[in-house]
Amino acid sequence: MREHARRDASSPSTWPLRVVAVAIITIAAALAGAGVPPGVAQAEPVSSFYIPPEQIPAEPGAIVRAQPMVLFAMPPGAGGWPGKAEQILYTSRQQDGSPVAVSGTFLAAAGPWQGAGPRPTVVIAPGTAGQGDQCAMSVAFSTGLSFDFRSAFSASANQELPSSAVWSALGANVFVTDYIGLGTPGMHTFVNRIDSAHAVLDGARAANRLAGVGAETPLVLWGYSQGGGAVAAAAEMAPDYAPELNLKGTWAGGPTADLTAILAQIDGALIGGAIGYAINGLMARYPELDTAIDRVLSPAGRAMLNTLSTECIGDVILRQPFLRTATLTRDGRPLLEHLNEIPEAAPALAEMKVGNLTPRAPVLITSGRNDDTVPYAQALQLAKDWCAQGATVTFRTNELPPILPGATIPNHYGPEMIDGFGPDNAITYLLDRLADKPVPGCSFA
Repeated sequence: MREHARRDASSPSTWPLRVVAVAIITIAAALAGAGVPPGVAQAEPVSSFYIPPEQIPAEPGAIVRAQPMVLFAMPPGAGGWPGKAEQILYTSRQQDGSPVAVSGTFLAAAGPWQGAGPRPTVVIAPGTAGQGDQCAMSVAFSTGLSFDFRSAFSASANQELPSSAVWSALGANVFVTDYIGLGTPGMHTFVNRIDSAHAVLDGARAANRLAGVGAETPLVLWGYSQGGGAVAAAAEMAPDYAPELNLKGTWAGGPTADLTAILAQIDGALIGGAIGYAINGLMARYPELDTAIDRVLSPAGRAMLNTLSTECIGDVILRQPFLRTATLTRDGRPLLEHLNEIPEAAPALAEMKVGNLTPRAPVLITSGRNDDTVPYAQALQLAKDWCAQGATVTFRTNELPPILPGATIPNHYGPEMIDGFGPDNAITYLLDRLADKPVPGCSFA
């Protein structure tokens, strides 16, 4: 592996990009959408591209549709500026096994691979963007930001600009999934372990097809927060769901492994409205839970869940900051208390928990001890669960001190920038896996 590849990958200039993106969303929404009432469910798609044909290929990872995309937001590469990508619609599987079209973005390698071994495929699972179709990462990928004026003003950002830019600059083929139901029809099943893993692994299959390479192509998975949970689920489901893929390693940063712990953590935090994303996703897959939850929601609570299903995370920060689920229920108790009492909730929450299967390829898990959004303890427990099953896991603790607890951006995104792009970063870890360097069975730091 060339040494300059590592230096470029860990350049501090990439650290602030996600924080800046989130800040831009919030400021832009405040300027353009102040005084605009919350949105209502939108029947119209973002564009006709996201509406699949009546019949889609049954094979997971099959390409349904593709069109060129110009990358104005990416820095100049080997092919000059602006860069080029493809907007993709591909086949995946819902939780029940039924085929579904999923959107994403494919960046074909424009220069030589700077790491060891053959050119890899890198699949990136995005962090939380929202639940409205306009929040899909591919919508904002070309320009870095997208704005939607169809109902209430909505803004979203390409949060994966730093990761996709770095891996593309290193010469990898890069695929960024939008997840099931984000951009495409249907409810986005936020942090659904099974749907998310399918979207990631089938995204790898689609990327290999687009690149004209076989399943033996080295593959690494990259994700933080919601993305960390998605790639963690993909890593443990790969041996059964996609055994042909040559998965070399995974970075699961701040993984959303235990939904119950996360719901308790963010209730009342800056992005507390994201709880609505999770509840909406659960109700979409578990009709019996939908009925049970409906009994405890107030009319205003049901209306709020409908509103949240149309919003991006920047919209939540602007319109429903520090939302408490006690304001959504008939009796004024937090929604998690009710979930603990609803018989239909326990099996659904248990099925969503990551850590009951065993990854075969090495995994790096990172988590901030003071993360106020995705709890450190549940990330550590995931590592312990996997290690007990014989997996190869490297767990690293980020000791960034608490800054404005509950504000999300410094305490949650800060560790991402450090662990993803700082010294001894996740890129270095994955480059070592692609170089087939040995790694101990389990280590904790």
